[in-house]
Amino acid sequence: MPKFSWEGTTRRGKTQKGDMEAPNAGLVTAALKRQGIMATKVKERGKGLDIEIKIPGFQPKVTTKDLVVFTRQFSTMIDAGLPLVQCLDILSKQQENKTFKKILLDVKESVESGSTFADALKKHPRAFDELYVNLVAAGEVGGILDTILNRLAAYIEKALKLKKQVKSAMTYPATIVGIAIVVISVIMIFVIPAFEKMFADFGGALPAPTQIVINMSRFIQDYILVIIGAIVLAIFAVKKIYRTRTGREKIDAWLLKVPIFGILIRKVAVAKFTRTLGTMVSSGVPILDGLEIVAKTAGNKTVEKAIYKVKQSISEGKTIAEPLEQSGVFPPMVCQMIAVGEQSGAVDTMLNKIADFYDDEVDDAVANLTAMMEPLLMLFLGTTVGGLVIAMYLPIFKLAGTVAG
Repeated sequence: MPKFSWEGTTRRGKTQKGDMEAPNAGLVTAALKRQGIMATKVKERGKGLDIEIKIPGFQPKVTTKDLVVFTRQFSTMIDAGLPLVQCLDILSKQQENKTFKKILLDVKESVESGSTFADALKKHPRAFDELYVNLVAAGEVGGILDTILNRLAAYIEKALKLKKQVKSAMTYPATIVGIAIVVISVIMIFVIPAFEKMFADFGGALPAPTQIVINMSRFIQDYILVIIGAIVLAIFAVKKIYRTRTGREKIDAWLLKVPIFGILIRKVAVAKFTRTLGTMVSSGVPILDGLEIVAKTAGNKTVEKAIYKVKQSISEGKTIAEPLEQSGVFPPMVCQMIAVGEQSGAVDTMLNKIADFYDDEVDDAVANLTAMMEPLLMLFLGTTVGGLVIAMYLPIFKLAGTVAG
């Protein structure tokens, strides 16, 4: 009988390892489950290499697009009446992403061993997050897995669209500022010294703007390594502070107050909160469980604290809208609409309506931000580069005037 090496975690989260004889890996997983151990790795001994070599950076990641396509196809197959294991078998065979293929085969094996689909997905948190697993669990219990998977696919697609919008809003100004820094650095380090040497041959006093630029160029040349080191150190320090609870709370609170960008961040937070919670509530996930998951995936500590206050309010028999309004994070209109949804018993419908509205609001905010940043960035580039050029040509104009006189 084949012998298998296994690794797993107990209900208390403790990792355990061992060997077991069994006809196949599925029976090993089932036996471990009966012992209260969730298997994370089961491998037949003596079959190929026991060591699995993984080179960091060369293992393909499971992308959001992979997840959306899988969820859509899986939903269609379940709706057509295909058995769960057969669906997983078909989808794993046609999967091009090797990492995702391996995950799906493992999920299939777990389901064959008697595990629920949600429990099988739970073993792979990097591919299937807590939201995904909880919604699948609700779909299995309610017998509406195909409907839940459709909702999940729609949710992931909209979340991806939101993420792309924010990235596009941040990429343009960051690129322009980056190019400006490179151009100004090249001028300061290579171009200005050539002008300085030429002006030294001319003799005489230089105009004040020219002298200021030359002094700045000398400073950058002398302390370029110190400047780069200081920038790297500052970035490292900010990251370190952001990893601490207090630091992250302060930085996240400040980000919501930043002019222009703060409004966009707030709208994204509202859209994400309402979309996620609306999807979970409409799928049958208990609202307290839903709020716990939404808080963990908020991405902003200020928003997270506000959501936890909502959870506490509901556990005490109070409303959702009141603590949201008190937080100061969510606009009054959102709080009022949620209050109406609570009174009418249609919170999920109202949350999804708010999410649709704020998706459009984010669209408009990104468009307005791009339109506003364009002239500001052009003005910044023109002023800095143009100012440097004019400062360098002032002595030449002065010399030309003297010669003409």
